[in-house]
Amino acid sequence: MSENISVQDKVILLTGAFGLIGKTLAKSFIAQGAKVILADANKKLAPQIAAEFKKLKASKQVLVCPTDVTSLSSCNNCITLALKKFKRIDVLINNAAIDAKFDKQANKVTNSTRFENFPLPLLQKSFDVNVKGLVQITQLVIKQMLKQGHGNIINVASTYSLVAPNQSLYDFGESQQQFKPVDYVITKSVIPNLTRYIATFYAKDNIRCNAIAPHGIFNGHDDKFLQNFAQLSPLGRMADRNEFTGPFTFLASDASSYMTGTTLVADGGWTAW
Repeated sequence: MSENISVQDKVILLTGAFGLIGKTLAKSFIAQGAKVILADANKKLAPQIAAEFKKLKASKQVLVCPTDVTSLSSCNNCITLALKKFKRIDVLINNAAIDAKFDKQANKVTNSTRFENFPLPLLQKSFDVNVKGLVQITQLVIKQMLKQGHGNIINVASTYSLVAPNQSLYDFGESQQQFKPVDYVITKSVIPNLTRYIATFYAKDNIRCNAIAPHGIFNGHDDKFLQNFAQLSPLGRMADRNEFTGPFTFLASDASSYMTGTTLVADGGWTAW
């Protein structure tokens, strides 16, 4: 492995940090010697997350920061606390997003909503977090990156940034078929081109911006979903959450120093056919 595939001592601000992929990435980065700001809108979960990371005996490397990316004051507060503790922000990972899930905690009411009936208030809510919130936190962090003379932004896209959902994945043989809602598809489709915009705009300022498009992380999905997924995926399975730590580490490290404006696809071959 190249020596520069490392996040040692890098300061990483991670939004959506309390979720499945967020916590996994945070723990991996900490184990690799990075300093991580865990930003997430779930204030109630913050004490539990803080206690969980305290057990890792890495308090000097961690800042748990309840943050609503749709709130300007909340974003500014998080950045202020991050700079007070770590003095800089090397990497911003935009992971916060609203996404209708199909695991055991799935919202069946939302998941079963057809396009022609999809509530526009829910579309607005997703837009506020997935697009407006992402833009807002990125604008604020870029101002700091311009001051310090460097920066690295990683946007979390999706397979559905690149292709439409195959709705047969969500057909479980029930009387009412479920569907992947349109709000996620619309808002995630913005990410690849926004990434290119930011990358080209700030290239001369030593600020890079790339995206990663993951897909299908296993989290207690039932057998029918797993069977459907296996039939549609070249690798024939969902991803393990730990399989994304490598791609994210690569993009966060100096090993990807000649990459900007690109979307790294980690989808088990889903978009290959």
